[in-house]
Amino acid sequence: MATGFSRRDLGKLVGAAALVSAVGAPSGAARKNGIGRTAGEAQFPNGFHWGVATSAYQIEGAHDADGKGRSIWDTYAHTPGKIRNGHTGDRAAEHYRLYKRDVALMKRIGVTAYRFSISWPRIFPEGRGPPNLKGLDFYNRLVDELRAAGIEPFATLYHWDLPQVLQDRYGGWQSREVPKAFAEYSGYVARNLSDRVRHFVTLNETRSFVDLGHRGVDVLVQGNPARIEHAPGLKLDLAALNQVRHHAVMGHGMSVQAIRAMGRTGTKAGPAEALYAAVPAINTPEHVSAAEMATRELNAAFLTVVLEGRYTDSYLTDAGRNAPRYTDEDLRIIASPVDFIGLNVYAPRVYVLASDSPPGYRKVPNNASHPKMLSPWHILGPEVMYWAPRQLHSIWKVKEIYITENGCAASDQIAADGKVYDSDRIMYLRNGMTHLQRATAESIPVKGNFVWSAMDNFEWAEGYNARFGMVYVDFETQERIPKLSTHWYREAALRNAVV
Repeated sequence: MATGFSRRDLGKLVGAAALVSAVGAPSGAARKNGIGRTAGEAQFPNGFHWGVATSAYQIEGAHDADGKGRSIWDTYAHTPGKIRNGHTGDRAAEHYRLYKRDVALMKRIGVTAYRFSISWPRIFPEGRGPPNLKGLDFYNRLVDELRAAGIEPFATLYHWDLPQVLQDRYGGWQSREVPKAFAEYSGYVARNLSDRVRHFVTLNETRSFVDLGHRGVDVLVQGNPARIEHAPGLKLDLAALNQVRHHAVMGHGMSVQAIRAMGRTGTKAGPAEALYAAVPAINTPEHVSAAEMATRELNAAFLTVVLEGRYTDSYLTDAGRNAPRYTDEDLRIIASPVDFIGLNVYAPRVYVLASDSPPGYRKVPNNASHPKMLSPWHILGPEVMYWAPRQLHSIWKVKEIYITENGCAASDQIAADGKVYDSDRIMYLRNGMTHLQRATAESIPVKGNFVWSAMDNFEWAEGYNARFGMVYVDFETQERIPKLSTHWYREAALRNAVV
């Protein structure tokens, strides 16, 4: 089995033919029958989706092509000092132009599902009003290409690229008008794509785009204080921030209702959230119970209100006069029934132990020597891939769960032989998937896992400096080089097992 392209070899080959030779193509029969399985493999359930994920602004490029409007990330990335090295997503990985090549590569590495996002301003350049049919046509062609390759499309409706005009006109998610506009856009896309797209993700990581974009988050990077900010780069007070949080989860609920109204029968809708998962430091009943209490409270403004239709008493008490303003009807909208929950799982939020004192748990500080991946925030805790879906199922009885993102940045370099040996990413994926398989073996309804990311991309404030992809992208030449992790992934997908 080949283990990648050299730069010289790739230059001699053309388009999809070059990608075919990167890895041998697994036949549908081989995947179905599990050819090549060995005794003792940790198997996933039949029909488990082996997916990869991306987002529009991070890979598409073509920032002003074919009538696309400007997004808040187009504006923010062009603001001096906001993005490392002054990078922008203007070109990114040029997926808008190279999507057929990318889909062919996904097929060769065994992908059975692809989670991508739709650029709202590519469909509605003014945020609402007349649609841009050329923008819709791109996603029609992408979905058709995926279907032809035997890859199930999962479409995310909002992965942070709000039309700039809605930011300018209403203040973005500070206004109740934006959830309404989001519902209009959601319904239009569902009406036009749900004949081929069965799963629509409403919002991606509500907490991330709200908190990072509207106040910023202070973190410690190698012991030094640092601040992470995203588009639109606002610095709201806590009361205004909590109101934005409320409007965002309202947008989710309105989107679900629009998908129900406009989509084909059987269309499924749900959010993808970066669950703040509290992992029990010791796996005994009292600490497991304490961790569930912590997870419910840590997600009070996001998944908890979506799944319970109310804000927790502790959240409202702690917020005090900064609590969001809302009506009972707002809560009914937010709690619109969903078909699945997507979890973006990278690391434990915190380890906890049971406590006799309120709130019934205490956080365990991370030791300075706790192992990390390349990103300074990314502590290594693969057991969270078991605990996050287990808690989601235990606390809220969710019946269909997807790990909509899981992955890591790595210090990927092209070796002398032209290949990329991301052994640390394989270690990360193998360990995480081992714990995820444990969850499925305990009948926790995890239906698939989507590795972030299919390819190296524009990684928000980090620009092109953080490589999360299983496929290496040379952003000057747009050359694609499958990394070693793609070969691990292909074998795992083929066997439907941890390898």
